[in-house]
Amino acid sequence: MKLRNVISRTIIPAIVAVVGFPVNAMAEDALTEFRIGYQKNGTLVVARQQQKIETALEEKGISVKWVEFSSGPPLLEAVNVGSIDFGTTGDTPPIFAQAAGANIVYVATQPSPGTGSAILVHQDSEIQTLSDLKGKKVGFTKGSSANNLTVEALIKGGLTYDDIEPVYLSPADAAAAFVRKSIDAWTIWDPYYAIAETKQNARVLTTGEPIVATNSFLLANGDFARKHPDTVSRVIAALSEAANWAEANRDKVAEALAEVTGVDLQSQARAAERASFGIYPITQDIIKTQQTIADRFYEIGLIPKKITIRDAIWNAPQS
Repeated sequence: MKLRNVISRTIIPAIVAVVGFPVNAMAEDALTEFRIGYQKNGTLVVARQQQKIETALEEKGISVKWVEFSSGPPLLEAVNVGSIDFGTTGDTPPIFAQAAGANIVYVATQPSPGTGSAILVHQDSEIQTLSDLKGKKVGFTKGSSANNLTVEALIKGGLTYDDIEPVYLSPADAAAAFVRKSIDAWTIWDPYYAIAETKQNARVLTTGEPIVATNSFLLANGDFARKHPDTVSRVIAALSEAANWAEANRDKVAEALAEVTGVDLQSQARAAERASFGIYPITQDIIKTQQTIADRFYEIGLIPKKITIRDAIWNAPQS
């Protein structure tokens, strides 16, 4: 039996008991709308297509507003300023956000095998190994999970961050730059990765899987999570249901993703096959992994100060 199926059938149903959600309704300030940020992949897209969160919050009289973002950094800026309440990103955006003093908290995690992200080069590129990236223009979104994959890949290739010319671009701008060949390599995640494979003749230099253990995270505005713990808990439980369905119905996930995002079915099918959809508690090991990334980013000057990841972990209230 595949590990993902074991996890799906055992851990996900138990997550409510382990973490303590959903909890009994607590005295909360009146809330009429829940605003959630998402990207073009993952469990949140499935949940939106199935209206899982709408159903979970309906009895409380709370409507749901969905806001799409191209990457994690602008999503977390929106969480920080309170223009959305909740969202999901890769491992790196919350580190940059916490270092900048953002009002965010980690509420759950989505461990990933790393197969859904990659460093891409052109089919005719002379770049064959990670060490060949020396002196090359590498495009990626600053502060995104692609930033971390780039850093770790350089280390594995015997290089440093100073050995490349980083070109900070949004996914859409990086895609255009890659097609024009104005960048030599592109670090990116699905579904942009899948689109590049199917539509842009990209060659995979490496996926994230052999380079770095990756996690995505569900995050909330800190004030919102403190004021509305029951709502946050209900949402996480609803997303766990969507994740359980996605793990058990992989053949149908691509259709759901394509319907919501507008990304072609072929690309979303490729992305869905290598995705991980589980929603889990944030363990001590995950905190340690995230702290290691933060410490390295400080050491190489990507963030301005040391941070303690544990300070930003939300603890769900127990019933």
